[in-house]
Parts: sequence; structure tokens; C-alpha cells
Amino acid sequence: MRDWLAIRAQATPARTALVHASSGEATSYGTLDDEVERLAGRLAGFGVDVDDHLGVVAETRPAFVRLAHAASRLGAVLVPLNARLTARELTTALDTADVDTLVCTAATEATAAEAFDGPLATLDPPTAGARRVSSIHPEPFELGSWTRDCTAVLLATSGTTGGPKLVRLTMGNLAASAAASSWRLGVLPDDCWYCTLPMYHMGGLAPVYRSVLYGTGVAVSEGGFDPAESLAEIERNNVTTTSLVPTMCRELLDADDAGVLATLRFVLVGGAPTPDSLVERARAADVALYPSYGMTETSSQIATASPDQTRDALGTVGSPLMFTQVRIVDADGVPVEPGDSGEIVVSGATVTPGYYDDPEATAEAFGPHGFHTGDAGYRDESGQLWVLNRLTDRIITGGENVDPGAVAAVLRDHPDVDDAFVAGVPDERFGQRVASLLVGPDSTEPVERFARDRLAGFKIPRQWRLVETLPRTASGTVDRAAASLLLEDADSDSS
Repeated sequence: MRDWLAIRAQATPARTALVHASSGEATSYGTLDDEVERLAGRLAGFGVDVDDHLGVVAETRPAFVRLAHAASRLGAVLVPLNARLTARELTTALDTADVDTLVCTAATEATAAEAFDGPLATLDPPTAGARRVSSIHPEPFELGSWTRDCTAVLLATSGTTGGPKLVRLTMGNLAASAAASSWRLGVLPDDCWYCTLPMYHMGGLAPVYRSVLYGTGVAVSEGGFDPAESLAEIERNNVTTTSLVPTMCRELLDADDAGVLATLRFVLVGGAPTPDSLVERARAADVALYPSYGMTETSSQIATASPDQTRDALGTVGSPLMFTQVRIVDADGVPVEPGDSGEIVVSGATVTPGYYDDPEATAEAFGPHGFHTGDAGYRDESGQLWVLNRLTDRIITGGENVDPGAVAAVLRDHPDVDDAFVAGVPDERFGQRVASLLVGPDSTEPVERFARDRLAGFKIPRQWRLVETLPRTASGTVDRAAASLLLEDADSDSS
């Protein structure tokens, strides 16, 4: 099978494929196909071959889209790497991924040059000895051939509760995820997906592949997320859909005096739990918000809730997507009844075949019912999924089990609370005590009173701290290590 862009360009060459969001410059599928052919030739001239691991340490930008498709054309495996890594971290990531050739940008070249001693190319004018991609003479190459089982991408997990692992995603995984997402969200001929999430995470990379399969456009932002600029780009480029993490969505709503988000067909929100208050705020602003639950190991979405579903069952992430089977199992791996909580286990065509070069981690992650997510949750009688928290985050205080996700959800229901984080901290008497970071209120006292009417006494946080924002990773997940450090000093901010 040829790469997807080649097939799409033959089918609909005149349709818009890529939009540079800041300038509005649009590229058709036919033109993008030609550009990718030249880029693949330059990469071939730099030594990239079939099955090579092509590392990319770059920010989200239109050129990233071309690189992703050029890797497919060459039959190489794309390895997107976090552009925020230090040289030491990047060296570890490069070694773990067995990267053969690395492409960087002006912003990442110095770090890349320090971390990598192999062939290094840059998309921008070089500053630290890299070879500029545009200066490489194109060479003929044999077209890569793809099957559903071929590894297309290696992506690092967020690593918020341990060392990151490299997830293998196959062509079949990506295709199944794109199809399943389209059947939940729909696809229209004039759709244009606004991409501002990091492309070294699945949330930012998924639209690159999905748009080609759909034959729709993707408008790619550049230069980092800025709420006012993003709203202007959405309006200027006739964007119809986008995906965001909750923090981004909240900041856009804060800046959206003109109601730009309400013109979108949908806003997909994931990467971190979507607060109920954000869902309600979006509904009041007439924004079609779709809270989603997914992970790198499942090629993005596992379950996604429609506005109708969240209206009737606030807090749910909806039912699983097509091709995705979700079971809730107890500590012994036995499926539980609807309404009972346990670990979320996922199987189906979107699920990774395993971690790269890590058979032990793969064996540990998979069981008889599929991939063990490490997340706690339950499914109700209607089949909708509710996500509570990471299993490892469960708090045991005085012999009682507390799900921090359930406590945080109650705290977020307070009208003054924009966000909340709950974790256990050491306690000499009870083993652990429940502690919370709060974003939004001026005082913790009304929130504590609010919680006492809704939670058992042992679930009430005994330690509080008010913060301006919760620390997060680039993918939007709460950085639990950083958040826990804030809680260590919470006594000085308790009230």
C-alpha cells in the first residue's frame, strides 16, 4: 500500500490539505504531495531509508506535517520528540528510540546538537552545525510500502507517574482511530481542523493523519499557544473543529468576547480530566464541547461524550468509540458489574501492539481482557464511562480508601473553583491524609463547607493550598510530581 497522502492526492488533488494558520496560506493536496515528494528526496539524500527511525524535535508548525508524510513516503518510522527536553533527557530519548537521523529547528538545534552525534538536519537556518534540510540535494528513493501491522510512529508516554515509555502505533492503529473518531464526531466536506497542540503528542499528531484519510484540511498554528491569536486564526481560516486540553479551552473562553468558539462544529477536549464547570461554561456560551478520554497507547480517543450526553450525565466521558472494547476489572482482573469501580481495561484495533524494545513493560501492561490503563473508573447501566483517577493515586487514610478523582470532581463543582487537584500526603496518625490544591477561590473555607455536605468525613481534604494554576505537562496532564511538591508546603497556605 502506498502512503496515505499519495492516495489522497490522486483522489482529490485540488482540495485544501494544509493551512498556515498565521498567514492563511493554503496548500492543496496535489501541491502538498509534490512538496512531500521533494522533501522525501532530500531526506533520502541525507541517508534516511526504509525502516529507519526519523526523529523530529520540533514545535508544532506546518513543516511538521510535511515531515510526517515524508517519513511515510520513505517507509521510515516517525519519532516525534518533546521539544522541551533538556539535552540529557533528549539523549536518553534518542537512545531509547534508536533514532538514526534527527531533524530539529532553530529553537531546538543547540539541544539537539549536544544530545545527538548522528546525522542532524534543521528546518531553519543552522546555528549549531546542523545541515539545513532545504540545502540537501534530493536523491531518488524507493517508495515505502505499508501494511496495517507496520509501525508508523513511536510516541513517548507523558511519564507523569514514572519513566516514559515508547508506544508503537501501527498504520492499522491510526486508521482505526481516525475511522472511529469520525463516526463519533462526524466529518463534513469543508471541515478544517485547527491544530495548536504539540505534535510530539498524539493530540497534536492525530489531525495530521486523520485529515488525509478524511480529505479535509488542517490549519496549523505556529509559535506556541496564545488565546487571542488562536481565536483570530480560527476566525480568519474558517476553522470548523479543534482539539484542546482543558486549560487551553478555559483560556480561549476567557478571551472569546466575540463568540468565535460557538461557530465551531465541535471542540474536542482531552489530555486531562474536563472539569464539570468547564462543560457547563461551554454550554452557556453555546460551544459544542466533547469531553474525551484517551491515551497514547490507544491512538488517542477511547471514549467521547457529546453535549447531549454531558447535559444528561455531567462528568461522563461518554461511551467507547467503535473498535474499542472497555471493561472494568477488579484487583484480581475479574470484570465487575455496572456501577462498580475498578481498573479501566481497553482492547481493540486502536490499541498499541506494545512498547518499543520493552517486552517486560508490554507483558505487564496487557492481560486477558486487554491493555490495563492504570486508571480507575466505572461504567453505568447505560454503558457510559466515568473516569476517577490513576489507580496509583488512590489514598488510604485510616484504613479507608479514597478516590482522589471523585473528591476533586466534587471540589470543582463549587462555583468559585476553576480547577482542583487531590492527592494523599504522609500522615503519622492515619498513614495518609487527603490534601488539595485549589485554583480560583479566595479562601478554602467555603469550599470545605461545600465538600462536607457532599463527601464522607474521611474524604474531606485536611490540607489545602490555593494556587494560580495547576502544573501541567505539555500534553495537558497534571504534573503530579510538581503538584505534590506544592502540597508539601501547603500548611502555610491553609485556612
